[in-house]
Amino acid sequence: MDFLRDKRVLVTGGSGFVGTNLLKRLLESNCKLSTTIHKTPPQFTDNSIEYIDVDLTTPEGCLKATKNIDYIFMCAANTSGAAVMENNPLAHLTPNILMNLLLYEAAYKNNIKKILFISSNTVYPVTDFPVREDDVTNEFYHKYFIVAWMKRFTEIVSDMYADKINDKMNIVVVRPANLYGEYDDFDWETSHVIPALIRKVAEKHDPIQVWGDGNDLKEFLYIDDFIDGIILAMEKINSSKPINLSLNKAVTVKEIINHLIEIDGHTSAKIEYDTTKPTMIPKRLIDNSKARELLGFNPSVNIKDGLSRTLEWYKNRK
Repeated sequence: MDFLRDKRVLVTGGSGFVGTNLLKRLLESNCKLSTTIHKTPPQFTDNSIEYIDVDLTTPEGCLKATKNIDYIFMCAANTSGAAVMENNPLAHLTPNILMNLLLYEAAYKNNIKKILFISSNTVYPVTDFPVREDDVTNEFYHKYFIVAWMKRFTEIVSDMYADKINDKMNIVVVRPANLYGEYDDFDWETSHVIPALIRKVAEKHDPIQVWGDGNDLKEFLYIDDFIDGIILAMEKINSSKPINLSLNKAVTVKEIINHLIEIDGHTSAKIEYDTTKPTMIPKRLIDNSKARELLGFNPSVNIKDGLSRTLEWYKNRK
């Protein structure tokens, strides 16, 4: 991380899952680190981090946060699990669009050197093969339609700032696999599949209820590997052309729950699959060859080790 030494680095969304893990890593970079928080307190604090309490859905908040900054990692986002995405998908639309566009506008006014935007693999169509970056068709899995368009629209705006104006702004776009790990959201109402299952196993549910039939095939990426990837992308990419960050190995939800009960020793528990509950795309495979080639990205944590680390952290969290 030598390229960040003595640079002024902003992480938006410092109370969230990605923001928290990124802040902890960036403490090792000897940069001048700041982060935005709003409504939710940070999950950890350090005296060397400047905490800026602002509303990023306002122009004033974005201008304040981006003043005198060199690099921005855009980790602030309104996110939720399958139930919210199915029953209230508009919850993601307005706040995220406002944050993203107003932050770009403020960053441009404040002459930011470089920005990294975290997009999503929801922007890809339904496929039976590992999607590559140029497989976007602007056709989406129906339950992802709104969140996918929100991310895709911000990708297009990124390209406008980075390539379609005379005085360009350097923006990097990454599309991660489904992330999991320490400091994730374990709330029943908003958590994704892995933290929800970890909580059920840790709390010794019996039976353990799994939403869907367990056969959904998904790509997951452990948070430490993702943090490696976005730091590499910030250092090495100077284009708004998106890049996938994934483990390049998909697993089923059944495999995840079986790994968790084996790791925990909760093997006597009965597993019940509830097909009446909301689920998302049944199959998503992601090709990470571009990241391997351009970044030297080499994720090292397999799914079982990542689950073990996250389960242990959840049990021992304060």
